[in-house]
Amino acid sequence: MATREITAENFNTTISESDIVFLDFWASWCGPCRMFEPIFEKASESYPDVVFGKVDTEAQQELAGAFQIRSIPTLMAFRENVLVFAQPGALNARQLDEVITAVRELDMQEVHAEVAAQAAAAEEAAANEAAANEAQTA
Repeated sequence: MATREITAENFNTTISESDIVFLDFWASWCGPCRMFEPIFEKASESYPDVVFGKVDTEAQQELAGAFQIRSIPTLMAFRENVLVFAQPGALNARQLDEVITAVRELDMQEVHAEVAAQAAAAEEAAANEAAANEAQTA
């Protein structure tokens, strides 16, 4: 499977309808991005069960901003709608294979439980902060 262009319009659909998605945030003027491109493309052919998408940070500035992309290339991996890997810098083929293998081997029950626990803790912290603010204004 060849890489596909990811835009703000197709991002949510791509992530929600695919079990594993790797995204390469890149720009045409970026030397390391151009060096990583054939490695990423070859991986897309070697792993047909994984979606490989490219996000042009120049054309998709809103999407790059939403993920706070500060350095390119940046590689991100999503599994079952959860961001499970994010790292700036170009990888070599062996490193990319290792990341793909690690993402495939994740215990997603454990990951989803951790995400739920983090969400509950954030909700509790927000409620505590709201209560403290209310007490100060009373």
